[in-house]
Amino acid sequence: MERVQKDRGDFVLVLLVIVLTGTGLALLFSVSSSFSSRTWQDPLFLVRRQLIWVGVGAVAAFVASLTPLAWLRARMPVLLLACLLLMLLPFVPGLGVEQLGARRWFGLFGLTFQPAEAAKAVLVLYLASYFGHRGETPLMADLVPPLVVTLVFAALVYAQNDYSSAVFVAVLGLAMCFAAGARALTLAALSLFALPLGFLLLFTREHRVARLLTFLGISADPAGSAWQIVNSHAALVAGGFWGTGLGRGTARLGALPEAHSDFIFSVIGEETGLAGTLFVLALFAVFAWRGFSLAAKADDRFASLAAYGITLSVVLQAVLNMAVAVGLVPTTGVTLPFFSAGGSSLLATLALCGVLVNVSRSVHPPVGAGRRAGRPVHV
Repeated sequence: MERVQKDRGDFVLVLLVIVLTGTGLALLFSVSSSFSSRTWQDPLFLVRRQLIWVGVGAVAAFVASLTPLAWLRARMPVLLLACLLLMLLPFVPGLGVEQLGARRWFGLFGLTFQPAEAAKAVLVLYLASYFGHRGETPLMADLVPPLVVTLVFAALVYAQNDYSSAVFVAVLGLAMCFAAGARALTLAALSLFALPLGFLLLFTREHRVARLLTFLGISADPAGSAWQIVNSHAALVAGGFWGTGLGRGTARLGALPEAHSDFIFSVIGEETGLAGTLFVLALFAVFAWRGFSLAAKADDRFASLAAYGITLSVVLQAVLNMAVAVGLVPTTGVTLPFFSAGGSSLLATLALCGVLVNVSRSVHPPVGAGRRAGRPVHV
């Protein structure tokens, strides 16, 4: 019986990913129809494109769930190099795609790709592989290679004018080092060294400064930098407990220009109410529970760290997106996994979920296994 459970993987996790993806598609249809009609004269344009990525992502997840973890681990140098090359493509003339002053994408075969999403995924797997060969308390010298790789990834993402994602990559790298057993004092000292640099880079773009001042209440021009956050709050309040109904919200009609991506949680709140937002929050809470549980139970250190990093990456991004919508943090541009329109994000997320399911196939059942598995991850 134990062997069957291990081979099949975590059924709850698989079902959860299906529910998250399906719910995201349904809500995206409601949220994006007006924007798609205005932009492409087709109310289903974004949904159709997202469906294509769901199909590609499902294949990637299936392959990742069956690929031996040892094989994946052995190919990490190749994946790392490939990811670095991908992150350079937005700067290649003829391939790079610029939008609103940012070169975060490259075009290929009529599709656009955002390599920063691949960077988050590959960084997690690389760090899990690297620390998988080290002891449970890495020495200071052991931290140099992973921190250099994290810094290079963050710098390349920042060069694409994606400050929020660059900070996210840096935080993700430090969190992986902490999970691998690095001393908290050492990481805190490194963070204190990096904070002034991050703060300085924040002021290199006017729109970032405007967002920060709006959040601090120093500048609150409702027709300027505060436009999105004011309308985000209005949408959440208008939803009440049960919401206005799918397709009946007004924020998606133009009040929130990024209603289908950065601020999709606000429209979910308007159309499905507090009940709908709590449901979405509960889905991510269950995802966190299953993922971190796998990290704690995995016998293999690489599998354990990979499960931790994947779960943290998805959940932290979701929490940040929701926090922006309710005004707890400044506007970041971070999307909501499974829900926001965007093929690169969805593909990377589903592929990582496939790896997470793969990890679950090697984990002993938590009940009746007769022993407690080791806990190599410090969470």
